[in-house]
Amino acid sequence: MERVDVSILGRDYSLACLPAEKDALLEAVRLVDQRMLAIKNAAKASGNERIAVMAAIQIAGELLRMKAPSGPLANVAVGDFKRKIEDMHAALDQVVGLSAQSR
Repeated sequence: MERVDVSILGRDYSLACLPAEKDALLEAVRLVDQRMLAIKNAAKASGNERIAVMAAIQIAGELLRMKAPSGPLANVAVGDFKRKIEDMHAALDQVVGLSAQSR
């Protein structure tokens, strides 16, 4: 593991990651820092915790709306895909529960 020192919204953090993951980590830190700074400036929000939660919600929303670039899932957003998997699990649980009760 490698130690990486970063700054997010003016606060310093020391993180650990594999050397092969360092560039991706730094990119993620830049995204979070930029998003938090934009929220702080636009909303005149105070408190790093509130700003961090707002940034996390925005980034999570973007992730859930993101679609695969090509292939069989190209038209399915990640959030829709997750919901479909959860629906399948619920249906399987119901079927398994019914078959266990009939024994």
